[in-house]
Amino acid sequence: MTSFCSGFTSSPVSFTKTCSSKGSRSVYGGADGRSVRVSYASNGLGAGFDLGCALGGGSSVGICGSEKQTMQNLNDRLGSYLQKVRALESANAQLERQIREWMAKQAPCVRDYSKFEQIVEDLRIKIHCASLDNARLMLQIDNARLAAEDFKIKYENELAVRMSVEADIMGLRKVLDDLTMARSDLEMRVEGLKEELLYLRKNHVEEMAAMSGQVSSVNVEVDAGCQQDMSKVLDQLRCQYEGIAEKNRREMEAWYKAKFDELNQQVAASTVTLQTSHTEISDLKRTLQALQIELQSQHSLKCALEGQLSETQIQYSQQLSQLQNTVYSLENQLQEMRKDIERQSNEYRILLDIKTRLELEIAEYRRLLDGGGIPRCGTVTVKEVVQQEVVVKPRIVQRKIVVVEQIVDGKVVSRTEQAQ
Repeated sequence: MTSFCSGFTSSPVSFTKTCSSKGSRSVYGGADGRSVRVSYASNGLGAGFDLGCALGGGSSVGICGSEKQTMQNLNDRLGSYLQKVRALESANAQLERQIREWMAKQAPCVRDYSKFEQIVEDLRIKIHCASLDNARLMLQIDNARLAAEDFKIKYENELAVRMSVEADIMGLRKVLDDLTMARSDLEMRVEGLKEELLYLRKNHVEEMAAMSGQVSSVNVEVDAGCQQDMSKVLDQLRCQYEGIAEKNRREMEAWYKAKFDELNQQVAASTVTLQTSHTEISDLKRTLQALQIELQSQHSLKCALEGQLSETQIQYSQQLSQLQNTVYSLENQLQEMRKDIERQSNEYRILLDIKTRLELEIAEYRRLLDGGGIPRCGTVTVKEVVQQEVVVKPRIVQRKIVVVEQIVDGKVVSRTEQAQ
């Protein structure tokens, strides 16, 4: 025979099982599953059978009459017990439905981001293309600036060459002026010599005329062995002076020509040397400009690559931080789910234990009804033996994932993940 009282919401559920022949057990369990009591009872030799806190509301019945009245009473109590069982089943179904609803509400919602992956991938491709275009434009701007600097350097070099040529022209003009002055001086000397020659000729003619007059007016007899011809002497003097004048003129012309040729050779040699020097300077300047342009282009390329590398590092560090935040969030959700699973497992075990005990009580009750061996008198004493509390502590496991990526020219070369 079983006695059964239930309050399923907040009051504890008590089960008391009595038997006349042997010592039996009674189970007292709370609805929250926090505590379980197991009681042992021993039967006596009296004629009373205690059914306290029974199905009908907790009244005590003493079985000392006929078995028919006892069975009728038991049947009534069995009907009440079955009604209680149906009510408990409906309450259990409602409670399970409430638990499922609560689990559906409290379960972590997993958002589906698959529809945004293509959009994010397209945006990443656009950002990458924009970064490449930006780097290309920066490189073109740097090339244009370098070309402008190159043209500026060429202009300055050409201006320097022009000023050098103008300075050389001024020097050559000075040399030409000196040569012109020397030529004019020589011409003046030639003119002076010509005038002197004319003056000497004029004096010679006058002297000849005077001497002719004297010779015609004076008759002098000279006793000489041979008489010289004056005209012949004058011709000789004239030829002699003309030879001297021609010799001086030729010497002056030869000296002037030698000096002029020497100056021309010096000017030509200086011009060739100057042109060679200018050519070498121009070649060296062009080489220097080409090296400077290449250096500037390499610097620009280095700056662009460093900027792209920093942008890539920032982008991947942001992605890594986002992934780490996602991992932390998922770990927290996993811990919450584990806590919920452990709590639900505990509740399920408690409910399963209660169900098992109920089934055992029902089976014992049926055995007593089918066996017909109900004692005529007996007393049951319930003694509390064990009280146990079960506290389940959640286990928290935290994992740290270190992601190492090697990036070369904006591309991921290697990727390693290490769990700590």
